[in-house]
Amino acid sequence: MTSIGWDLIVVGAGSAGAALAARSAAKGKRVLLLEAGPDYRSAGMHEAWRSPNPAVALLDPTAAAGLLWEDLNSSRTDAQPQAPYWRGRGAGGSSSVNGQIAIRPPMADFEDWAGQGCAGWSPEEVLPYFAKLEDDEEFGDEPYHGRGGPTPVHRMPRRAWGGVDAALAEAALAAGHAWAPDVNAPGATGVSPYPINSRDGRRVSVNDAYLEPARDLSTLTVRGDALVDRVLFEGNRAVGVRVVAAGGQVVTEHAETVVLSAGVIHSPAILMRSGIGPADDLRALGIDVRHALPVGRGMQDHPMAMVSVPLTERAAITSPHDRHTNVCVRWTSAPGAPHNDLMFVSLNQNVLAMATASTSTASGAYGVWLNLNHSRGTLTLTSADPVAQPLVRQRMLSDERDRALLRQGVRALAELALRPETGAIAQGPGSVEKANEALFSALESDDRLDAHLLATVMDAQHGTSTCRMGAAGAPDTVVDDECRVLGFDGLRVVDASVFPSVPRANTNLATIMAGELMADRIA
Repeated sequence: MTSIGWDLIVVGAGSAGAALAARSAAKGKRVLLLEAGPDYRSAGMHEAWRSPNPAVALLDPTAAAGLLWEDLNSSRTDAQPQAPYWRGRGAGGSSSVNGQIAIRPPMADFEDWAGQGCAGWSPEEVLPYFAKLEDDEEFGDEPYHGRGGPTPVHRMPRRAWGGVDAALAEAALAAGHAWAPDVNAPGATGVSPYPINSRDGRRVSVNDAYLEPARDLSTLTVRGDALVDRVLFEGNRAVGVRVVAAGGQVVTEHAETVVLSAGVIHSPAILMRSGIGPADDLRALGIDVRHALPVGRGMQDHPMAMVSVPLTERAAITSPHDRHTNVCVRWTSAPGAPHNDLMFVSLNQNVLAMATASTSTASGAYGVWLNLNHSRGTLTLTSADPVAQPLVRQRMLSDERDRALLRQGVRALAELALRPETGAIAQGPGSVEKANEALFSALESDDRLDAHLLATVMDAQHGTSTCRMGAAGAPDTVVDDECRVLGFDGLRVVDASVFPSVPRANTNLATIMAGELMADRIA
């Protein structure tokens, strides 16, 4: 019988793992938190990542070094080549490098989850954890919000909005969308300020919010540069993990319970290296099959199309630290369609393009993404070596229903881009049409528009669903409603990879919520 060293090993110090580890340690559990990237104290974060605009750090090679997974790529659609897929690495995970958006999914998402066999994840059961995690400076006293929690929630006042923020809000209101001052209020729809997890204009990651206050606990040990290769078993019980430490040293750690919180890419990769996944894929790599499960199947993200807006000097951002986005518009495509199945977003600066140095501070954009998706992607191992990155194919828009909905969204976006409210910030008459010539020429034909979108659509870096949660007997289920890997004791997955589908919102807050909720359930 293996000697148990810890009550709980948590693999991954990102949005779910940090919350789960800190809360569990505070309850008295002996917790080892293993992070593949560097561990550092809150004060040690590179200042570029504190900026309200992530482009500042993405364009600074010294800031990005070590905090983004290298050589991690994905194809967005079947018509696109592999390209970088940014995921955070190090203390705080992706919460240290993302766009700082603190938006909740609509409660309808959790009605769907409960209906798909995820008992315990209904709106009534998750809402208290959304409230627990937050410190909402404006709406914290509302019964569905929280005040005093680890994660600050701030909304930029209108006077601090960029030119694209204001133009999108004015254009959408003029087009008939409602004003919704709190996008996180149950049932909210329409034009809203984006809530962001910052305090005094500076990013607050889960490393800051959860780990820093817990580091003096005798029950919490955080270890960086600890790449987990695979889970160790005795029979059908997980008893620990095999870790590749700095310098290539291999060590083993043992615990009563192992929780994978390594994210949408690396939690499934660890399971597959452990012999849990699609049997044929594992055998092809010489991995003994411990249990055949659809690990790595079902990946989703938000496919996003954009209309570029060449900006006047007055409308362009004046400082690299100006927020890249402050406004979103949730809306429903048609009567009877799922609530808020589409979303517009403002981009005062096209951050994704900035990161590849293909645009400038004078180029903004309107974006539209599918909040509700049917297409599913795949993640497969390329090697049994834990250093090798998996092959990711998101297969966005592979389902015709998604193509039809995005066509509708893009056409509505183009109408907003041609409104006078947008014209007021554009460089001159016809400049929007000229900057988007390929898109505008494709709008009249469904086939041409599909081809354009398949070639150009981006993701929003909101990956989910590679270890899907659901009813134990469902063919697409990897973990049950307690996040337990089917067929095993002592092994759970808690992060966005277990979401049954990508929620109708940026994923960070929902991922933290999952860590908070499961800390109580595991206890």
